Order: sequence, then C-alpha cells, then structure tokens
Amino acid sequence: MAGVSPEAKPAAAAEDSATDIEAEYTLENAANCSSCNSPIQTLEVVRLLRTKVNFTSSLPRRGFVALCPVCRSIITATLGGLLG
Repeated sequence: MAGVSPEAKPAAAAEDSATDIEAEYTLENAANCSSCNSPIQTLEVVRLLRTKVNFTSSLPRRGFVALCPVCRSIITATLGGLLG
C-alpha cells in the first residue's frame, strides 16, 4: 500500500477512540511523553474493566489508565489526592 503511513487511521476509528476517554487532566507543568517524546500538557484517562479471570482474584474489578493524548501510550501516573 504505497503512500499510506503506519500512523494513518480511518476517520471512523479516530472518532471512536475519542469517545472512550473518561476524563482529561491538565498538567501543572508541561512534560514529554516517554514513548513518543512529544510535549504534552494534558493526560487522557480511560477506564479498565476486568472481564475474565480463571481464579479468585483480590485485585479490583475496575481501574483507570492515563494515556498520552498524542500517541495514546500508557503513562505512569497516580490519580488521587491527599486526604485531610
């Protein structure tokens, strides 16, 4: 397929991925993504849902993952605040 870049996505797929975002957080200071090295000022958050496990698990059924808004790679982040 000449002339098609590997990053090209169909328009429908790009629209579907935008609807999967649960929340968007703005960083206090700009940072660089560790995967694509792009400067980012926001993080996208998506929900995780455990759908199958073959054993009794003590892990939570739901969780969240922060993504780079440019390359959609998982970013190490903590969502939460200090209590008190």
